[in-house]
Amino acid sequence: MAPPILHVRDIEQSFGTTQVLDGAECILHAGERLCVVGRNGSGKSTLLKVMAGLIEPDGGSVFVQPGTTIRYLPQEPDFSGYTRVGDYVEAGLAPGDDHHRAQTLLYALGLSGEEDPTLISGGEARRAALARTLATKPDILLLDEPTNHLDLPSIEWLEHELSSMSSALVLISHDRRFLERLSRKTLWVDRGQCRMLGKGFGAFEDWRDEVLEAEELEQHKLARKIVREEHWLRYGVTARRKRNVRRLKNLGELRSQKRDFEGPKGNITLNVAEGRGAGKIIIEAKGINKSYGDQKLVQDFSCRITRGSRIGIVGPNGAGKTTLLKMLIGELTPDTGTVKMGSTVDLVSMDQNRSELKPDWTLKEALTNGGDMVDLATGRKHVMAYMKDFLFTPDQANTPVSVLSGGEKARLMLARSLALPGNFLVLDEPTNDLDLETLDLLQAFLSDYAGTVMLVSHDRDFLDRVTTSIIVHEGTGKWREYPGGYSDMLRQRKAAPAGKSKAKKLNQKTGKPKQKSADPKSVKVKLTFKDQHALKTLPLEIEALEKRIEKINAVLADPDLFTNDRKRFDQASAALIEASDKIEEMELRWLELDELAGGAPKPTA
Repeated sequence: MAPPILHVRDIEQSFGTTQVLDGAECILHAGERLCVVGRNGSGKSTLLKVMAGLIEPDGGSVFVQPGTTIRYLPQEPDFSGYTRVGDYVEAGLAPGDDHHRAQTLLYALGLSGEEDPTLISGGEARRAALARTLATKPDILLLDEPTNHLDLPSIEWLEHELSSMSSALVLISHDRRFLERLSRKTLWVDRGQCRMLGKGFGAFEDWRDEVLEAEELEQHKLARKIVREEHWLRYGVTARRKRNVRRLKNLGELRSQKRDFEGPKGNITLNVAEGRGAGKIIIEAKGINKSYGDQKLVQDFSCRITRGSRIGIVGPNGAGKTTLLKMLIGELTPDTGTVKMGSTVDLVSMDQNRSELKPDWTLKEALTNGGDMVDLATGRKHVMAYMKDFLFTPDQANTPVSVLSGGEKARLMLARSLALPGNFLVLDEPTNDLDLETLDLLQAFLSDYAGTVMLVSHDRDFLDRVTTSIIVHEGTGKWREYPGGYSDMLRQRKAAPAGKSKAKKLNQKTGKPKQKSADPKSVKVKLTFKDQHALKTLPLEIEALEKRIEKINAVLADPDLFTNDRKRFDQASAALIEASDKIEEMELRWLELDELAGGAPKPTA
């Protein structure tokens, strides 16, 4: 095997009294695709900074093959000193690098390069940083949360771009779908150390669970061994003193081993304070519209949201997701149309900018507004115990919100939102900065939540696991609701082009396929009896399939179908795709026969 191009070994790193990395190691070869996973605060970003040479570790060594180029994408890019986004991107180029590629990447990511860095959004800042990092085509790409603040089209573009590059890739992300598609190896940073799995992220979670189960078994065996030794110490027959001393020493080592063992970090405990029982209809919107100047964000949108639904809203940045969400929950008045919310709906919301969190609040004040108790579904709970549920320590009670990390702020917002009594949760980008384990718990909580949930997210796996329907942007202010999760929506939209092509091909008056004008230069071909029969009967078969599609759509229109009868929903979705594909096949066949007939008498069925 070729020697590694990067090798970090026995890395020790502390911040204050906290040991982040303790003997961490990673070996990277040319062209490898490695994802780095672990809990928030486990040291993933620190390890990447050590690899990039931005941090000098307290101990250990870093080897980089001579001549190897490394580029690092930080979570928070620094635009200090730059008046244009283009200047920031070009400043990352080395002599001999292709300036045209930098500009091409900017355009591909929806930027011109003329933007003022002080005025751009979080998503635009992330795209500018990606253009700067990818422009050089380095030997090693170190990417820390590259999908944060990106919309789905940008995430899918980035997947394609990284797949086509030959660089070795070290990637930190909490987007499961992104990791599954790009990684070939997985590095698990856990309790200061690194464990390597020679497979991509898709195999990681089962492997991790096996490792933790094996650890638990070993600790159980160790505890039993200690009990046996203690029993011998108390009741055993005294033998030679030398052997007894040795055995006592071994017992002390066993006790020390058990005492020093640091188990995996605990999980968040999610509960929500219950509001009143909501009625059947949560929200009913009819023909709502919203424009800003000439920009139409929402056009003639109608929907009905019933109790227990879990609705996802997806679309590109700037399409109007937050505008639509605010109109549906009554925070924004539509230009035209009506929105009615049930009278017994208790709304609890969490915005993506975490604007409710005041920087000068302490963590305790953010949860209680000055008190000591938190009201939950299971009763009142002391704030210290509630903080522990969300992996905060008692020492952090008086920590200002301003110094919390992104992941800690995300957990605090969850803790604050779920402490409020409600039966309708509205979450705007709830997955930002959450680690995979916390995402798992949030997904399980939302799936079992008795109330109604509406959320905006770019996390495809999260949407698949949680939602019962998806409202998706379809261009120029058009929004449409599809039952099921994100993947279900894609399958149903895949069938839609057949319907669109059908509308273009069918005669507006007869509803049958349009007859192409015969080319006077074309030579008529005599059709076989079978072809003549097909030419006459295909329009009838197409009409029958159209009626079948109408019936299937009527079944799928039930907003509760996905929740109440998943098997029937899957069968209906599959039947819709099959019928749509069949109808397109029939139309193409009819047009071929019509062209071959060259002006033959047309059916009048």
